[in-house]
Amino acid sequence: MTAVQRLAAKPWLWAYVGALAVWLATISFTGGRGGGEVLTAALSFATFSVIVAIGQMYVITLGPGNVDLSIPAAMTLAGAVSMKIMDTQDSMIFIGLLAALACGIAVGVFNYALIRLLRIPPIIATLSSSFIVLSAAISYSRGIRIKPPPLLADFTTAVVAGIPVLALVMVLVTVIMSVVLHRTIYGRTVTAVGQNARAARLAGLPVDLTRFATYVLCGAFAGLNGYLLSGFSGGAALNMGTEYLLASIAVVVIGGTSVAGGFANLPGLWGAAMLLFLLVTMLNTFGFGAGIRLVLTGLIIIGVITLAGGKRVKS
Repeated sequence: MTAVQRLAAKPWLWAYVGALAVWLATISFTGGRGGGEVLTAALSFATFSVIVAIGQMYVITLGPGNVDLSIPAAMTLAGAVSMKIMDTQDSMIFIGLLAALACGIAVGVFNYALIRLLRIPPIIATLSSSFIVLSAAISYSRGIRIKPPPLLADFTTAVVAGIPVLALVMVLVTVIMSVVLHRTIYGRTVTAVGQNARAARLAGLPVDLTRFATYVLCGAFAGLNGYLLSGFSGGAALNMGTEYLLASIAVVVIGGTSVAGGFANLPGLWGAAMLLFLLVTMLNTFGFGAGIRLVLTGLIIIGVITLAGGKRVKS
C-alpha cells in the first residue's frame, strides 16, 4: 500500500478534506475577502465543540447504546455555578474552575448511578438526569447572567497571529487525551470494552469501573466547556449548551469514531468541528434560506460520514 493509499484510509482525513473544500468555496464566493477571519472564527467556535466531543467520544467508544445526553445541562450548571462563585473577581478564577469541574463530575457520577444501580439504558438515564440538572441550574442562577472575570474573558478570546490561544491549549489537551486512549491501561480498557464487553470482563478487566470513569470524564469535560464558554460569551446562559447536544455526537461520528464502539479517533474531532462551523458559514454566505441550509447540511454530513466510514468493529 502506497503512502497516499494509507493516508486516504485514515477516517479522520475526510473531515479535513470537507472542511477545506467548504472554506475554499466560501472564500471563492467572496473573492478571497475575509478568508483568514473565517478560519479564526471557525477555530474559536470549533474549540468548544471539541472539548465536549472528547468526553462524548470516550463514552461512545464504550459500545452501542452508550451516549451522554446530559452534556448541555452539565455545561449550564457548571457555567452558572462557576460564574456566581467567581463574581467577576480575577482572584477566584481557579476556584471557579474547580467548581465547574466538580459540577461536571457530579453529573457524571449521577448518570452512572442511574445506569448501574437502576439498570436504566444510558440514553434514557442521561436524558432524564439532564432535566434534573438543568432545573438545578435554573434554581441556582435564578436567570441572572453574571459576567466572567476580566482575566478569564481575555484568555478565552485571545488571538495570536490569527490563532485563538484557547484553541492551541485544547490541541495540547487533545494530544494528551489521545495518549491516554492509546497508551494507558484505562484507554485500552475503554477500547476493549467497546469491542466486546463480555470478553473484557472474562479477561479480568474492570469493566464497570472503566464505564464509571468514562461517564465521569465526559461530565468533567462538559463542566470545563461550560466554564470556558461562559468566559467567552460574557456569562452563563440557560440555553448555552443546547447546540452542543447533537454537535458533540456529530463531531465524534464525522471525525471517524465508530458508533459501534471499540474504535475512537481524536485527530478527526478538529476536522469535524471545523467542517460543521464552516458549512453553516458557507451556506449563510451563499444566502440560502434556513430550510435549504438544514437540508444541504444534512446531505453534506451524510456524504462525509459515508466517505469516512473508516474502521468498523466486527461482532
